[in-house]
Amino acid sequence: VELAEYGGGLVTAGGSLSLSCGVSRSLTSYVMGWFRQAPGKEREFVAGMTLNGGRTSYADPVKGRFTISRDSAKNTANLQMNSLKPEDTAVYYCAVDLSAHIIETRASEYDYWGQGTQVTVSS
Repeated sequence: VELAEYGGGLVTAGGSLSLSCGVSRSLTSYVMGWFRQAPGKEREFVAGMTLNGGRTSYADPVKGRFTISRDSAKNTANLQMNSLKPEDTAVYYCAVDLSAHIIETRASEYDYWGQGTQVTVSS
């Protein structure tokens, strides 16, 4: 399974970016997660969604600003990021957890990862 993120870039504070993640093949059951890693920091959970989109989960710092969505027919997942802050600057990764029935927040629970895309928010 291969994943690829798209859509990172440079934006000023208060702006918006949309990230997309493509999955190379159809999977019968998985959770899609978005993580981020800033320089010198550990990789942290940002948002997650179950296969049918019925359940979502967000990290507290992004609640109300970020929205995760997916198109199961296209095997893609999106992360809409609004009201961006300088502290959102990081490399953003998408990942899938094949065994999931719950949305794990630990990176170690995810089986496949994309290569990451840089998001930089200037003040």
